[in-house]
Amino acid sequence: MKTKMKSALKTLHEMRLFLLLWVTQAFSGLGSAVTGYALVVWSYTQEGSALVTAGLMIASYAPYVLCSVFAGALSDRWDKRRTMLVCDAMAALTTLCTLLLLKTGKLEIWHLYVLNALNGLMNTVQQPASEVATSALLPKAHYQKVGGLRYLSSSLNGILNPIIATAILTLLGMDAVFFFDLLTFAVAFVVLLVFIRIPQQDKPQAEKTGLLQSVREGLVFLRERRGILSLIFFLAAINLVASMFNATLPAMVLNQADETALGILNSLTGLTTFAGSLIASVLPKPKSRVRVVCLTLLLSMSTENFLLAFGKTLPVWCVGAFLGWIAIPLMSTNLDAILRLAIPQEIQGRVFACRNTLQFFTIPVGYFLGGLLVDAVFEPLMAVQPAESLLVSLFGAGKGSGAAMCFALQAVMGVAVCLIFMRNRHIRQMQAEELNIAGVK
Repeated sequence: MKTKMKSALKTLHEMRLFLLLWVTQAFSGLGSAVTGYALVVWSYTQEGSALVTAGLMIASYAPYVLCSVFAGALSDRWDKRRTMLVCDAMAALTTLCTLLLLKTGKLEIWHLYVLNALNGLMNTVQQPASEVATSALLPKAHYQKVGGLRYLSSSLNGILNPIIATAILTLLGMDAVFFFDLLTFAVAFVVLLVFIRIPQQDKPQAEKTGLLQSVREGLVFLRERRGILSLIFFLAAINLVASMFNATLPAMVLNQADETALGILNSLTGLTTFAGSLIASVLPKPKSRVRVVCLTLLLSMSTENFLLAFGKTLPVWCVGAFLGWIAIPLMSTNLDAILRLAIPQEIQGRVFACRNTLQFFTIPVGYFLGGLLVDAVFEPLMAVQPAESLLVSLFGAGKGSGAAMCFALQAVMGVAVCLIFMRNRHIRQMQAEELNIAGVK
């Protein structure tokens, strides 16, 4: 018992700076998530359009597609702590601008698009700096814990942000949502400014190399490691389906149920990922991380979308949320470990940034397709169906039934993506190599 206690205390000591950074940044992320949730509800009630609401996330992710590879190369040259501080401050300014527009009665949807794009640009620059900072603050022995802890904070945010957002909106109004966001930013900013010191890595080669050459090095690294590149494309295809899901969910739930049901569903998703994060953070290293990534994604894609498409009731949707999200933290933990162990720390910024572009470019595409298919295809199609038709019996009637039909399409797409990439020879080769090392035939 004493030995386990000493080991736990030693681990906490080795991870103390990372944990301080993680807790405060997660708190700031909660503030941003509360604001994002409130603005999604506000925009859908203003316009009643899935595509208009999806545009908020399209604007946020577009900078990832356009700028990530350059942001990573710059991140390898810049001081990581200063980069994170500047990006946090600029993101806080976008929140302040939104608040001022709301207070003056001038807030419009296009304002949110512009501000979300600016905020997304800051996240694009900050993310690779944060990845490298994490590697610098943690011993390699604790890399597997990173994915689990990040999903732990993400899941807690998922649990709390609809609850907090609904409570603040009901009791104090939209202004208080923005003040809460600014408060969480201030806490994270002060801690990073005063208490965190990120070890600086020697990077003479990065300083001598031109910007475009640095970007090329990140892309070449991925091209030469076809297994990792194939995993990234696998996640890109999954992100396409997942972002269609995110664009479709409010359109179905807000129409077939109400804001409370959407809040319950989002909170349950957060609670499920919280439980999955706890499991992922304590599980030992698997014999094959690649196999875990593939199987957990197949579980997720083969359950939730089907139950959302045909469930028609909140309890069934909740079962789908549980099955769809319980294993995702385990997937993220193992994927994160694969990348951190395979990529040398001195080039992680540019490689992670290239990964961001390749893995996340499908997200704005998915949001656009999800919103467009709901508004222009499936809702009009379901609106003209007679009450006795097969489609009405499957997906229901009235507004929101088209979104349910869109979930059926996403279910088929998700399963097909998993089956196709699980047969990819580079991914299968990575899995075989891991099993061979582990002594498994």
